[in-house]
Amino acid sequence: MLPATLDDLKVLDLSQGLAGPICAKILADFGADVVKVEPLSGDASRGMAPFFGKESHPEKSLVYLLANLNKRGVKVNFDDAEGRDLLRQMALKADVIIESYKPGYLASLGLGYETLSRGNPGLIMVSITPFGQTGPYKDYKNEEIVTYALSGIMSISGLADSEPLKHGGMQSQYEGGLAGTVGTLAAITARDMLGEGQHVDVSLQDVVTSTLVIHQPMYGWVGAVQGRRRPSGSNYGQVQECKDGYFIWQTGGGAEWSDIIEFFGSEQLKEERFATVAGRALHGIDLDRIVLDATKDRTMQELFLTASEKYHMLFGIVQEPKDLANCPHLDAREYFQEVDHPVMGKIKVPFRLWSMPDAPAVYRRASPLLGQHNSEVFVEMLGMDSDRVAALAAKGVI
Repeated sequence: MLPATLDDLKVLDLSQGLAGPICAKILADFGADVVKVEPLSGDASRGMAPFFGKESHPEKSLVYLLANLNKRGVKVNFDDAEGRDLLRQMALKADVIIESYKPGYLASLGLGYETLSRGNPGLIMVSITPFGQTGPYKDYKNEEIVTYALSGIMSISGLADSEPLKHGGMQSQYEGGLAGTVGTLAAITARDMLGEGQHVDVSLQDVVTSTLVIHQPMYGWVGAVQGRRRPSGSNYGQVQECKDGYFIWQTGGGAEWSDIIEFFGSEQLKEERFATVAGRALHGIDLDRIVLDATKDRTMQELFLTASEKYHMLFGIVQEPKDLANCPHLDAREYFQEVDHPVMGKIKVPFRLWSMPDAPAVYRRASPLLGQHNSEVFVEMLGMDSDRVAALAAKGVI
């Protein structure tokens, strides 16, 4: 196996929540030495549910665990002059700083990119914020649902006869983290060519809007608006119920209509009105009803495997967390990783986002306890002796 892809990269992760920490975690997964720098109170995500064992505890947040694997952790008092000086010293040794504070906050502490890059011209700072570093919304706060509303993606989510919907989860945070990773790697490549770092500005609104690859540009091109899904009969494209869950199917994938009739096993599907694509679209409501009757006593796995393997249909099942945890495909791709955490013990978490056999993502350590690596990092990175570290801790600087 080759050395880790990013094992010569030193990263300071000053970010909180999910997007910035996810960005730093991915870099750490591929070998970067990432030091998580938290305020004395800890990253806000330490207070985010769900908690391991259902006990609200700063070392048992599963959100924090997931976003901070493979990092070392220190705590620094940003409000203290000595603490800020420590951060400036650490910045001199760093290749990358990842942060998620309100635009202008770090600069007000003397820790902005312009200041830090004077002492370290090769420094890359990656800022991941709701609306970026510029523009009229830059100082606004947000929640996930606000990002989805303002990005435009809610306008095409849900049914046409109901209000726009936001799907569950915090995808803008993960998407923002991935975008931050790409921006970081691009800035590293540019530094290798030009010799200088730069400030990478990631806006979560920009990121989510960019996922509307066709829908948003379509308005600019031809003035068209996609709108939301029709509530029923939309060419057998609805999620439908079976014995133990839900599925969705469409024609294509190599299956002929005769194969689909055989799969569902309904004589009614042989009627002339369903013989053509146009006829099936016109009679979509009746088609959905016939399919539901044919599948009400069949399980998701039975339907999925038969449809996919024997009839080559485009067929999906709606997997819930229990299904994903036991998914043979994810297991074969080593998607999950068992983590050994000093407080929570052994726990399995999502880990590997892509496969790169010669230099893969590697699990090295669990997410850090608050201030766990203070002595190790300050001695190693800044050359302090243990007495100096103890004195700073006693004064509340670290």
